[in-house]
Amino acid sequence: MVDKHEESEANARGSWAYVLFVSLVATLGGLLFGYDTAVISGAIGYMEVFFHLTPAMVGWAASSALIGCVLGAACAGTVSDRIGRKKVLLIAAVFFFVSAVGSAIPRNLTEFVLYRILGGLAVGAASMMSPLYIAEISPARIRGRMVSLNQLAIVSGMLIVYFVNYFIEGYGTTLGEDWNLLYGWRWMFGSEALPALLLFILMFCVPESPRWLVKNQREEKAKEILLRVNGLAHAEMELAAIRENLARESASILQLFLPGHRVLLMIGVTLAILQQVTGINAILYYAPEIFKDLGFAMDAALLQTVAVGAVNVLFTLVAIWSVDRFGRKPLMICGATGMGISLAVLGFAFCFQKSGAWVLLFILGYIACFAMSLGPVVWVILSEVFPMRIRGRAMAISTVILWISCYLVSQTFPMMNDHPVLVRLFHHAFPFWVYSVFCAITILVTIFLLPETKGRSLEEIERMWMERQP
Repeated sequence: MVDKHEESEANARGSWAYVLFVSLVATLGGLLFGYDTAVISGAIGYMEVFFHLTPAMVGWAASSALIGCVLGAACAGTVSDRIGRKKVLLIAAVFFFVSAVGSAIPRNLTEFVLYRILGGLAVGAASMMSPLYIAEISPARIRGRMVSLNQLAIVSGMLIVYFVNYFIEGYGTTLGEDWNLLYGWRWMFGSEALPALLLFILMFCVPESPRWLVKNQREEKAKEILLRVNGLAHAEMELAAIRENLARESASILQLFLPGHRVLLMIGVTLAILQQVTGINAILYYAPEIFKDLGFAMDAALLQTVAVGAVNVLFTLVAIWSVDRFGRKPLMICGATGMGISLAVLGFAFCFQKSGAWVLLFILGYIACFAMSLGPVVWVILSEVFPMRIRGRAMAISTVILWISCYLVSQTFPMMNDHPVLVRLFHHAFPFWVYSVFCAITILVTIFLLPETKGRSLEEIERMWMERQP
């Protein structure tokens, strides 16, 4: 016969398994986020030739999806507050699928851009909804790790598509150079349809967010989910905390602009901007072109891009292991420092036209530092700091700003990197030095503005901010 202690341990294992399963399903949205944003890296060189693109048009082709990301993030919060987190992820899965198929068969750049914007809508929605959903269903003791799983899924999606691009390009080379130019890049985009279909199917196997259910007068269903997540005692306490929080909050988004919450909004928006203007998507979107600028052939450039993706995954695992042990601030400070140093050295490598294995090591070092800090930790913080009743819309504001920043970086990188005057003066170094300066700003913001939220429940974090106000 099983005693009460053994039964309690079994229940704890069961709740861990349940939270893990639900979180992994939700992270498929993150995987598609990474897949969709990184697929362009292998295709853009062939598209530039196929569609006869100028540098500005290359930037538009690569960054057009980000217009959709901005719109998706702007709408997802309000829509999810109305119809639920789960339904928004289902809609995103449909958009991912249609965009994958449409991006593979365009007759001209305009058609391609329209389908990429549709995919961007899905990316924008998933970029905020997956971590938000995971944060609202996970216990405080493991919430950082569960939300960080979404970042692991993002970088895993990038790694997967880097492999897909590499093998498609290699297969196309055996069929003749024109095959990749005519068809290879199309298969790169079309391959996204499979994970999109998987997300759509599995979303029917997970529950709605318990906090959203309580907010919408479905408390019994929320309690049932919280019991599976936390056990009886913790479920009752969590339910009481959610009730108290809802009773205290106004539903108006204008509350974000009250004196106390303005600080939260400022922190969220600042972190969103800094995650992007430190240059990560310039590296991820244009990695093969950067390696080609350093003198590598296209097949070697794509293979080194796979190495970038592998390091991204490996050090995201480091972040998942450490974010609830060491806290958010130490990871942010250490990561931003390593990123800034790596970017400064890369700038000098371009400026003095040096290449070799050591240059690749600094690129991988930059990726490693981002993957263990700004990549996952910013999303963890954004999923934690806002009040419950406006969390969806508040996170949407930060995520919209993040995607606008991402668009500006992706659009301007090829223009800075290939500008005749800047190339003559700095030999492709200029953008890397700009991003390095923003890494230094990130360190200062983290030290002086960022609170530590490790180990606190979402309700405790909100009370902490209320107690800080005069």
